[in-house]
Amino acid sequence: MTKKVKAEKNVEVAPLKKEIEVKEPQAPKWEIKDRSYYLLADGEPLTYVLQSKSSKRKPLLWWDEDKGINREMRYASNQNSIFIDEQDNNAILEHIVFENGALFVPKQNQSLQKLLSLHHPKRDVIYSEVDNVAEAKEDLVSIEAEMQALNTAVSLEIEQAEAILRVEVGSQVDRMSSAEIKRDLFVFAKKNPMLFIQLVNDDNVMLRNTAIKAAEMGIIVLSQDQRSFSWGSNSRKLMEVPFDENPYSAFASWLKTDEGVEVYKSIQKRIN
Repeated sequence: MTKKVKAEKNVEVAPLKKEIEVKEPQAPKWEIKDRSYYLLADGEPLTYVLQSKSSKRKPLLWWDEDKGINREMRYASNQNSIFIDEQDNNAILEHIVFENGALFVPKQNQSLQKLLSLHHPKRDVIYSEVDNVAEAKEDLVSIEAEMQALNTAVSLEIEQAEAILRVEVGSQVDRMSSAEIKRDLFVFAKKNPMLFIQLVNDDNVMLRNTAIKAAEMGIIVLSQDQRSFSWGSNSRKLMEVPFDENPYSAFASWLKTDEGVEVYKSIQKRIN
């Protein structure tokens, strides 16, 4: 009698996980394009000559990590390299001249571009390269901030508008009509959107405005040495101003304390 042999089941083995290849970050690829440069100093001279060659008195060096040495540089219009150890004896030396604070270098002049963009020690010290992408991003941030500030200004109540504008024009806001306040608020939001948004998000702005109005109405009194606040009606001291703090900013912060909340409610009733 023939024995039946059980067929062995094939056991599936989960495939080994592939090792994830970790790629080292690649350096930005050099792009062949026209490039422009500008002087960083305000009131730059009409003409500025940037150092273009190395000398014993004034070396122009670049540290080569791979070779572990400082390499001398010079700009020569008929050489492909800016490094003296890679140039021949027929180098035609040229000046690097900024006219009206700017210098345009066409894509055909790769040696000068690489000297200015990659190797010159005065890059971002005396001059910088125009970066249109970065400028576009900065412009976009500014435009979006301005739009946000103006949209926020539309929605503010007149009391909030007054509180924010007081930071800009001081007590002059008390003599302005509602229309003037709203108009100047829009001007402020457009002129300085980042500060405007910061003030809108600052709880102390409204409290500081309340404190200033209360002082102007005689509800509270700031001492002559600007070190304490008291009730105007009975001269009872309310709080001491910490050293080196703006009195109204300190009072605004104090109004958020347990004791200050009750004082704030009382001030609001008297103002209204």
